[in-house]
Amino acid sequence: MKNAIFLIMIIMIWSCSNTEKNSESHDHKDHSAHTAETSGDSNPKSPKKMAMTNVGDNHVHIEYSSPSKRGRQIFGGLVAFGEVWVTGAHKATSIQFSTDVEVEGTTITAGKYALFTIPGEEEWTIIINKNWDQHLADDYDAADDIIRVKSTPVALEEPVESLTYKVEELDASNGKISISWDNVLVSFELKNSGS
Repeated sequence: MKNAIFLIMIIMIWSCSNTEKNSESHDHKDHSAHTAETSGDSNPKSPKKMAMTNVGDNHVHIEYSSPSKRGRQIFGGLVAFGEVWVTGAHKATSIQFSTDVEVEGTTITAGKYALFTIPGEEEWTIIINKNWDQHLADDYDAADDIIRVKSTPVALEEPVESLTYKVEELDASNGKISISWDNVLVSFELKNSGS
């Protein structure tokens, strides 16, 4: 009898732990501004962050370091106009697509890429580059650019303290990526290839 009770308890414990594991599966649909865990400094000045969502069947995933304004002049100050910027801090910002996409008619195959920008007062250039594993803009090579997209900056009414990326699903085929910091927002759209 004791063995039977012991066996029933083991089965119940195993069943509960299995249920907890299954409940931990992630639906990236709602993680548009997820903060990644950081190691070392418990309060880094430019924490690692992620922005992601599904555009139809395409999982779009951005990883970046998010610097804060901290009272500084950002554009035309900390971030120079007319120069290539990693659009984050530390390493180049990466963008990953699980399926092929089109940006302004250019097909980008599924994979991981770097995302750079060239900020301007009247117009920004958004760059998707083949080499995602780069340190700042030191390793940047324009020969590896897949596409350059022009974007008109939008002035925000309220300043954004920390650099923020957002990935939005417009419909099952189309998405939008926006970048906001200080009083500026820029964006570009993508389309799932073949849609």
